[in-house]
Amino acid sequence: MEKRLKKSRYITGFDGIRTLAVVAVILYHILPGSLKGGFLGVPIFFVLSGYLITDLLLQEWEQSDSISIKDFYSRRIHRLYPGLVTMVLGTTAYITLFQRSLLKEIKTTILANLTYVYNWVEIVHHQSYFNNFGAQSPWTHLWSLSIEGQFYLIWPVVLVLFLRLLHNKKNYLKIGFGVFGVAILSAILMAALYHPGNDPSRVYYGTDTRMFSILMGVGLACIWPSTRLKKDLDKSHRVTLDVLGAGALIAVIVMFFLMNGEGTFVYRGGMFLFSIVSMILVGIVAHPGADLNRVLTNKVFTWLGKRSYGIYIYQYPVMVFYEAKVKVGSHPLLNALIEIAIILVISDLSYRLIEVPLRRFNFKKTFTVLKQSLGFKKKQLWNDLGVVAGAMILGIAFYGTFFCKPETNGVFQKDRSELQHQIAANQKKVENRNKHIKYTSEQKPTKASNKDVLVKNGNVTDKGKAFASNLQISGIGDSVMADASATLQGEFPKMIINAQVGRQASAAPTVLKQMDANHQLANTVLVSLGTNGTISQDTLNQIMSILGPQRTVFWLNVHVPTKPWQNDVNNTLNQAQKQYHNLHVIDWYSYSNNHPDWFYADNVHPNEYGLKFYGNFVLKSILEYYDH
Repeated sequence: MEKRLKKSRYITGFDGIRTLAVVAVILYHILPGSLKGGFLGVPIFFVLSGYLITDLLLQEWEQSDSISIKDFYSRRIHRLYPGLVTMVLGTTAYITLFQRSLLKEIKTTILANLTYVYNWVEIVHHQSYFNNFGAQSPWTHLWSLSIEGQFYLIWPVVLVLFLRLLHNKKNYLKIGFGVFGVAILSAILMAALYHPGNDPSRVYYGTDTRMFSILMGVGLACIWPSTRLKKDLDKSHRVTLDVLGAGALIAVIVMFFLMNGEGTFVYRGGMFLFSIVSMILVGIVAHPGADLNRVLTNKVFTWLGKRSYGIYIYQYPVMVFYEAKVKVGSHPLLNALIEIAIILVISDLSYRLIEVPLRRFNFKKTFTVLKQSLGFKKKQLWNDLGVVAGAMILGIAFYGTFFCKPETNGVFQKDRSELQHQIAANQKKVENRNKHIKYTSEQKPTKASNKDVLVKNGNVTDKGKAFASNLQISGIGDSVMADASATLQGEFPKMIINAQVGRQASAAPTVLKQMDANHQLANTVLVSLGTNGTISQDTLNQIMSILGPQRTVFWLNVHVPTKPWQNDVNNTLNQAQKQYHNLHVIDWYSYSNNHPDWFYADNVHPNEYGLKFYGNFVLKSILEYYDH
């Protein structure tokens, strides 16, 4: 029997903090160009969880001189498992019915999520959090729940050991400062394991490199326990708290807009700094004498905050399933609003029908309750329908998990397999060819003779082909350029290509510096980036600064109709073309938009037929520039 403790003060402003965090995360995923630092909502959740869990455990210790680990685990399971299991079953059932290609490795994925080790499974399988293109998983975001689950499993045991070792049973300062020390070590490990230019998913997913945010909340609870905070304060102390709280809130919002998930600063101090600011915000809101708690308390924040768990866990399934059926690129805002509405409806149903009712449900009496609910009386109709619907979802999910094979023969799957093989083969060819091409540190300016006509009546002339054969040109890109690399080097035999699947524009500055150091940057540069996410103005400025005003830069815009950042990327490039006289946008989007037969089923990568048009269009675009 779970022992009853005195009810603790419910801090309403925490719902406001949860709202800020979940809104930031949702916008980051659905409209990435609108809030590039929205991923920082997760550290806020971590800090808040660390504080709340530790504060509740310390209250139990103060009231009874003991902590029931068993009761704690029971409360956590009742709080988290109903929503999570329902989402997992519902998602699996949908996949079984409509998107069977995602059934691959589903048993491992489900088991990893239910045992809270999914983040480590992603690390072991070298999965990227930042590769926003391809067959996205509806489970990707659950890595953070795994870190929290590991914290819930380990921390109560560790805390009890620490409390029993203390001479002063009610002095938690030593524990708090010790925890802060471990948090600093975690942040140092993140900085050490991060390598600029490489995919940061290892440090992004790792419990060891992310736990500093949770530990800051833990440390705060030890030195700032809610039960010892007094409402009655003199004016000076109240003003101090309000100023600190307002500053922390403003800093959090500003960092949402400024921080970049793949920027070096984030992993070498930035996320640690943000966690400190979040800790201050949580601490001020927790204080009953501060006004910030009231500022963050209103009906909207309370509604969203109470449903933030459901909103968070359902966001990715809705996004992945919706964007697989709808081309969101042309109307990103409208589609984002539809996706958000769907997420809110589902999360509200989950909260009212699953999470709240099952929070105090005695699962030992499950079969008794089912038997009673199936009385087939008129007033029990909704209960009966709920049981039947639940049984159907469970049955479909069970079939999909254990008996249904992943779809491998569909058009998308065939195309994906063919594309992967083509990119792999192209990259080997490119590596071999790149070894035999090096540009001198002093290159002559690239220009055509005034007498030469490179393109005539829309066709490349023999002199144009000869010019292209001798043109020194460097290419940097993502999977689209990797797909087209053999075609491009066929048109430009002296072209050096550096293309990588999943590459974001933010990785380009580091890659370009390395290419320059290796004498692989020609006077003419072709860029193909933006497939996997937005391009920030800062990143674009860095790229153009490294290339310098003397180089001629051609940048292919993107055709990504299933992603919300398509128009944002293309608009950014159009504006940049006005800013930099040596930057020229090759409008691949307009040229290819009405030709779905040029693409694989993903509508992004040119197929064998489309590559002919792609290569010729790039060739003509570059030659037409030099022709004039």
